[in-house]
Amino acid sequence: MDSIADMGGTRGWGPAPAPVPEEPPFAEPWEGRAFALTVLTMGRISGRNLDAFRYALSRLHPVDYLVDGYYGRWRSAAELMLTDSRILAPGAVDARARRLRGEDVVEPDAPDPARPDYRPSAPGSLREVDHGPAFAVGDPVRTRDLHPRGPTKLPGYLGRRPGKVMAVRPPHVLPDTHAVFEGENPQHVYTVAFDSTTLWGPDAEPFTLHADLFESYLETRP
Repeated sequence: MDSIADMGGTRGWGPAPAPVPEEPPFAEPWEGRAFALTVLTMGRISGRNLDAFRYALSRLHPVDYLVDGYYGRWRSAAELMLTDSRILAPGAVDARARRLRGEDVVEPDAPDPARPDYRPSAPGSLREVDHGPAFAVGDPVRTRDLHPRGPTKLPGYLGRRPGKVMAVRPPHVLPDTHAVFEGENPQHVYTVAFDSTTLWGPDAEPFTLHADLFESYLETRP
């Protein structure tokens, strides 16, 4: 799906802020709590995985995604995962916050939990497949023009762009299906080189961009 989280390579956002020297891990105490809450929510509470967390981030409202900041997005994604697994009813967090502010609000009843019935087939994300890679180092390839309704890890700015395979990586769980519990579907991964001017036009700063892409994102280029 196309989402606000796919901001990489897009224009109009202005220059990136300069890094802060000796920046602490968390600027405010609540950020550390949001981090811990999300990590606990991902596995032990909601039964969701890392790819499901990233998919939750991509489904946040664009305004909230931009306004809430980094750990604000984590907090909202944790709430969405809890709602997906029916640990929380939709609107329960907002209702509780309003009640704590003194408003006369009825909190929705907690639903019956529906955690995903999923166990990984092996630790981590690397897997084995029973076939060799479809592409080799040096092969000219082109990315597919994918706009699925669900998650994808193909950046929008790379759609239908020509490139060249620079390396073949080990097979990896496919996030597109893993995020929605439709199977691990491991695939070979390739490091593909793209010329900056083919991505952003002749006026772009000249450089080579490398992206690690799943096999199903690529097709042979004549």
